[in-house]
Parts: sequence; C-alpha cells; structure tokens
Amino acid sequence: MGKNLSGRSFLKLLDFEPQDVRYLLDLSKDFKRLKRAGTPHRYLEGKNIVLLFEKTSTRTRCSFEVAGRDLGMGVTYLDPGSSQMGKKESIADTAGVLGRMYDGIEYRGYSQELVEELAKYAKVPVWNGLTDEFHPTQMIADLLTMEEHFGYLKGLNFVFMGDARNNVANSLMVACAMAGVNFTACAPQELFPKADLVAQARAIAERQGSTVTLESDVKKATAGAHVLYTDIWVSMGEPDEIWASRIKLLQPYQVNRSVMENADKQAIFMHCLPSFHDRKTLIGEQIYEKFGLAEMEVTDEVFQSDRSVVFEEAENRMHTIKAIMYATLK
Repeated sequence: MGKNLSGRSFLKLLDFEPQDVRYLLDLSKDFKRLKRAGTPHRYLEGKNIVLLFEKTSTRTRCSFEVAGRDLGMGVTYLDPGSSQMGKKESIADTAGVLGRMYDGIEYRGYSQELVEELAKYAKVPVWNGLTDEFHPTQMIADLLTMEEHFGYLKGLNFVFMGDARNNVANSLMVACAMAGVNFTACAPQELFPKADLVAQARAIAERQGSTVTLESDVKKATAGAHVLYTDIWVSMGEPDEIWASRIKLLQPYQVNRSVMENADKQAIFMHCLPSFHDRKTLIGEQIYEKFGLAEMEVTDEVFQSDRSVVFEEAENRMHTIKAIMYATLK
C-alpha cells in the first residue's frame, strides 16, 4: 500500500503504469471491505471536492458523492447551468478559482482537451468522470469486478462488442493491456479503434504478456471468451440521425444467447450502463417505434441472467472511485 499517487490527476490510464492500477485495485478492495463491514473511514475529513457535470449520469455522480462523503469530505455538485465555465469564464480561469476553493475536481463532459486543461491550471487533482475519448474511473471498477469473479486477471480473454471507437472501448483496451488480459475488439471494421491507440495498447500488452486483437467475425472473436462486454450503440452527444445507420451496422454484434453459448462456459456479461435491453425507457420505446427493435446491444435474457454482473460492476464504481480520490488526495 506504499504507492504514492498523491497530488496526481486521473485523466486517462495511459498516464499510469500497471503497478499503479494494481495498487488502486488493492486499495479498492480494502475500501469495499470497510464499507461492507460498516467501519467508518473518514480519512479525508476537512477536504472538499467539486463535481463538474456537462453530461448527466447516475452511477458517476452517486459514486463520487457517496465516496466523497464516506471519506469525510464536503461535496459540491455543479450541473451545466450552475457554472460559467467556458461561457463567461475561460477554462483556465475556472480552474484557477476552483483550485483555490477545493482540494479536488471531478469533470464529466465532452472534451478530453478540456479536462486536461482543467488539470493544468487547477493545481489540485482532477478526475476524469468521462470524456468522449476516455472513461478511466469505469475501468478500475471493471477490472475489480473481473478479478472478484475469476480470482485473477492475467490470461483472461476479454471481448468488447459494438462501437470499438467509443470512450469505453478505448479505455478497456488500455486497461486490459495493463492487467495482462487478452483484449479483442469485435466490431465492423469501420468502427475499429484508432490505429495509434491500438499501437500504444499493443506495446503495453506485449510487456504484460497479453494481446490486443481486432476482429469483425463474431463467432471467431467470442470463442472461449471469459468476459463479454458491450455498451450502448450511440454515445451521449452524437446526433439522433446516427441511430439508423448504427443499428444497421451493429445488430450482428448484439450480445445474445448464441454469443454467450459460443464463449467459455463460465463467461460473464458486463456493461457500464445504462443499457437498452428492453422497452422500459423513453429512448428504448422510441427505438422500438422507429425501428421495431425491442432489444439493442444486449438481449434482456442475457442482461437478466445469472451470468450478468452489471450491478456488481455498478457498485464497484463507488469503491474504486473512493480509492482513486484517496490515493490522489492523501
């Protein structure tokens, strides 16, 4: 537990080393045990953090708020209408102000460049709660969930199905490489991740004894997989008119019974949520009315099955975000 990440921002996994990820996973396990046991752990009493949200969220907001308060900190939430950032005040000026008032800043929004600029000028740790390019806090939770289920990470076969260029897929590719997990992006070629990021992930994977593979054939990609992971087909901020073309491209990559049966017998299903696995949401019903599709990236059968660990994964956001904040603020 001697790893020193104090004072560092958490913007993308590429800024860290595999041993840093290992430290955060072990710290997350400690905090989870404390939480489950009802043992107080207000280790950051007297500190204050601010959460800047340009994109709304359930899990990210709740995880940061509960984790912050469990650690004894004051928490301020600012939605898009509650700040002048980027409107009447530059990012640099906003960062300068908030960095004088708060001990840490979380940002969830669109631009990776913006969160990097916040970190440059704030002079306090900044945590990336999601940008269009990366979703690093989700990754620690995902690795923790996998390790809890299998008892190990190195050598697992992991398959991401869907839009392999999105922020979740980008981050998973790097996270798996760091953890020695064999990563496969299963997607149509036009939705493969960017070549430069693939090259960076492959270099890390080679050092960790794992592989990074791009594959369009579903049966080939998922054979023997230990983890099947997917995400919604259209990300926040993308225009509504993309749905028709994206559905056409990605319908063959839906996680369903046949896909699960092609994987390892002990395979689990993961999803960062929210998920369109039924018609019980406004968007789900709209998609059904427009395209006649009652289930999208995953079938309800798989989502609700005993092989689905999506709610354990969601809970682990809280424990891992707590570890990230503690490690960078202690």
